[in-house]
Amino acid sequence: MSYPEPRYFGDDGEMSAQFRPATAPADLAYPNGGTAGYLATGATTNGQFGLYQWNMSGARSGPDPHFHRTISESFYILTGTIRIYNGAKWVDHVPGDFVHVPEGGVHGFRNESGEPASMLLMFHPGAPREEYFEGLLTIGDLTDEERKEFFARHDNYWIEEA
Repeated sequence: MSYPEPRYFGDDGEMSAQFRPATAPADLAYPNGGTAGYLATGATTNGQFGLYQWNMSGARSGPDPHFHRTISESFYILTGTIRIYNGAKWVDHVPGDFVHVPEGGVHGFRNESGEPASMLLMFHPGAPREEYFEGLLTIGDLTDEERKEFFARHDNYWIEEA
């Protein structure tokens, strides 16, 4: 494995770091009490990755098994216990655990503990997941055909559990 081709060609570097303070409010709030913080979007990373803080309330929440064709997804557990589907079974993960799911890898995640839990969620490359996360707020208002198109547009392909 080697380094990728250069993307910056200057001689002296540049001042281009971005900062999001820990005190920044959530970018999205769900009716069940969960929130999402857009730490670094595909737009702010020139499409290299998207990084989100996912805060789950104690209510059962999270997607069923699915896969993505164009993006990988990684999880780093910050607090609580989050159950992640590895393609064969659900496994409980605790703070400090890291899970990487490559393109095509079947996965899902949920909080079934009854207690709040949080994680960092990273997508590579940086697809526009914000539109997907925001669309989940009104997914129940869509027809079956609209829902199918929504998921396909956002590279979500649902499967039956093994």
